[in-house]
This record gives sequence, structure tokens and C-alpha cells, in this order.
Amino acid sequence: MTKINLREHYPNFYKEDCIIEVPDEVAAIMLEYDRLEAAYRRRTYYHNAHYSLDRGDGIEYDALFVAMTPCEIYERKVTMEQLHAAIASLPDKQAKRINAYYFMGLNMAAIAKSENVSIKAVSDSIQHGLRNMEKYLKKVQ
Repeated sequence: MTKINLREHYPNFYKEDCIIEVPDEVAAIMLEYDRLEAAYRRRTYYHNAHYSLDRGDGIEYDALFVAMTPCEIYERKVTMEQLHAAIASLPDKQAKRINAYYFMGLNMAAIAKSENVSIKAVSDSIQHGLRNMEKYLKKVQ
């Protein structure tokens, strides 16, 4: 058993010394965490990285995500309903190809191969579908 001072680990909560005994494994983990935190602070200071270290993969956004307001939730719902209505107004081939390309993440070559058509036919179909959706959405609003 190792004795630790909780005031050293949690200075915001413990204003006076509070010494407790913890298993050696727990003490080792807490010491390792303190060392890793100190190393991180030294790296950010050395590299002048006092700004966000987010790589653009969304981790920082997920950590800082703020709940949407009811107005934003309603606006998103209406937008999605309009988008689905616009896709439903398209001819079947255009709707399937737009869905596969934008929502399922398939590239045009994969869509063309699965339908046994040329890539140009898929590309033209998607472009015509997007124009038709634009016309539909302008007419609705």
C-alpha cells in the first residue's frame, strides 16, 4: 500500500492535506498520468502549440459538442424532409444513383459497374438529378 496526498492530485477539491493509502497499482497509474500530463504540457510549450491540436477528424467537435436548440432541431428536421421529398420527386435511376453516391459513399465507377453502364452515364444522371432537385426545392420555397 502506498500513501498519497489527494490535495496534490485534486487541488480544486482538497484545500488541505488528505493522505490516504491506495494499492500500489493505483498509485503507479496516478503517477504515470501525472507524468504524461506534464510531458503534454512541455510539448505544447516547446512547439508553441497553445492553439487547438485537432486534426480535423471531429474529435475536438465531439468533445465540445453543445446541444442544439429546439429551433435548430426543427430546422434540421424540415431540411431533411425537404431533401427526402426532392429525392423522391426524381426518376428512379437518378434517385438511386444520388443516394448511392452521396449517402452510401460509393464512387461513380462502382455505381457504373454495379449497373453495367458507363461512368459518364452515371455522372450525367447524377448531375441531371441534382438540377432537378434544385428546381424542385426552388419551387417548394
